[in-house]
Amino acid sequence: MLLHPQFRKLYTAQVVALVGTGLLTVALGLLAYNLAGADAGAVLGTALAIKMIAYVAVAPIISALAHRLPRRVVLVSADVVRASIALLLPFVTQTWEIYVLIALLQSASATFTPAFQSLIPAILDDEEDYTRGLSLSRMAYDGEALVSPILAAALLTVISFNLLFVGTAAGFVASALLVVTTRLPQLPIPERAAPLWHRITEGARFMAERPVLRSLLAMNMVVAAPTALVIVNTVVYVRDRLGGSNTEVALALACFGFGSMIVALVAPRLLRILPDRRVMLTGCVVLPIGLLVAAVVPELGSAPGGALLAVSWAGLGAGTSLINTPSARLLRAQTEPAARPAVFTAQFSLSHACFLVTYPIAGRLGVLAGLPTTAVALAALATLAGAMAARMWPASVPSGIETAVSAGR
Repeated sequence: MLLHPQFRKLYTAQVVALVGTGLLTVALGLLAYNLAGADAGAVLGTALAIKMIAYVAVAPIISALAHRLPRRVVLVSADVVRASIALLLPFVTQTWEIYVLIALLQSASATFTPAFQSLIPAILDDEEDYTRGLSLSRMAYDGEALVSPILAAALLTVISFNLLFVGTAAGFVASALLVVTTRLPQLPIPERAAPLWHRITEGARFMAERPVLRSLLAMNMVVAAPTALVIVNTVVYVRDRLGGSNTEVALALACFGFGSMIVALVAPRLLRILPDRRVMLTGCVVLPIGLLVAAVVPELGSAPGGALLAVSWAGLGAGTSLINTPSARLLRAQTEPAARPAVFTAQFSLSHACFLVTYPIAGRLGVLAGLPTTAVALAALATLAGAMAARMWPASVPSGIETAVSAGR
């Protein structure tokens, strides 16, 4: 797939931007701990809830307003804004400043990501090529979750964590330069513009009408539960409960990325022999189990607790990848090209809406009731959402991918 010139450049842009974002994740957690100490989980939970509000509110509105703009303008503008905000974060001294800057930065990300994702089906026409491209894209996310914390851990031995934000800005600038030099496909544009509210809600209405995509919406909540625990409370698990260091925070996050990356690596072969529904519902089973294991970690000592945390985080990463990797295949198979930007935007927005529920649970409940209770509560939420997903997508309803593959042949 990397021999395809357009995909190779866009994929490289994705990778370098994700490395920068990974450094941001580590630096933001340490900044919150520096400002709030043991209450860092609550600060991160609030900051990430603001991020999700930006994703949910901004993505469909910008997509509707910018549907006639060239994709290159949308992507590069978003990268420039993200780089500028990242350079301001080292100067933060109050928690409210974190909240304001994260809202601005993530509004730009909410503009960039759906526009980027909707281009890939237009570049990779063949279904198997698209599946391999999705696998590489998922591996980029997972590689970021694995490599960025390790890179951050190495950098933290010689620099202050505030300088990690400079690496974040550099990633966004490199992404913008790669997009500028890539020949992008022209996506279909409706001849007559529908009313603004109709365009904003088009993708969500499209997904609500199809059983497969309704099930995907429920699976988004299954993914959001463990991801919130990992993102919000890893620093609390390692620093406050297990007595670890900043470097060990980064390594714990890398375990989550490692588990996800292994699944993404085998996904193309797995999806050739198993239906998407079975693979994704397996993830819905794995994730609640992993959360229950995470509930035990704070009760153990430093060494056994650290080992179990690494295993649990790797399992949670694998479970999320079992759901996330095939999801874009479902979106492509269930849509026509003209509808894809709206549907990809709706999936981006609605999947992140789930974090408006799980981030506050992970942050506030973690402070008020402790990590074990928080992990059990998130496990219960993931179990309920997984049962709903299985019910919404009966085994007799095809994913639509079978038809697409047959047509390609």
